[in-house]
Amino acid sequence: MATTISARSAVAGPHGEINLARGARLGMRMWRAEEPNADKPMTTAAHETVGYVISGRAELVLDGETVPLAPGDSYCVPAGAAHTYRILETFTAVEATAPPAA
Repeated sequence: MATTISARSAVAGPHGEINLARGARLGMRMWRAEEPNADKPMTTAAHETVGYVISGRAELVLDGETVPLAPGDSYCVPAGAAHTYRILETFTAVEATAPPAA
């Protein structure tokens, strides 16, 4: 069975993410118009994340390395890796997580 999530019915998650389609082994979400911020605390997650930057600029801080992110860039955060995002310019990205982020 196909799953469709319309922009009007998409639900915001606890961290501001917009939860999109999800299956048993993969989930998709969008970070829409995230405003610049000071460093968020480092975090780890049990899921692997791949993302694609639609607009804006950010820095992904991953295991002590800082990776610049700009429109058209894609990135991967391995499961269990300590990381945070530093939003430099209003930022929109789509991410897929496996397994789906809780």
